Amino acid sequence: MDLKAFERRLTEYIACLQPTTGRWRMILIFVSVCTATGAWNWLIDPETQKVSFFTSLWNHPFFTISCITLIGLFFAGIHKRVVAPSIIAARCRTVLAEYNMSCDDTGKLILKPRPHVQ
Repeated sequence: MDLKAFERRLTEYIACLQPTTGRWRMILIFVSVCTATGAWNWLIDPETQKVSFFTSLWNHPFFTISCITLIGLFFAGIHKRVVAPSIIAARCRTVLAEYNMSCDDTGKLILKPRPHVQ
């Protein structure tokens, strides 16, 4: 009974994280594409080679803002938020291994056969 309750709670918790994780992934993809597009425009601009670094960044505000946003997101921990369900499942696997159990990425328990001692 306790295993079923634990499994139910774990699957519920991981399922609850999925929508938030999906939103953070979309934000990360969007900001990454903006940064890559801005970097491409910044690099192909012939003025970039002729002016100082800070002037070239000032001339390309889209790249500058998207790059600062991307760096800010990483400092805020977006790299952990996009993989939160995997982190939870991996930590549960570590603890459950002591009891000859494991779990999949959705939180379903996997009972391993008992080791046969002779």
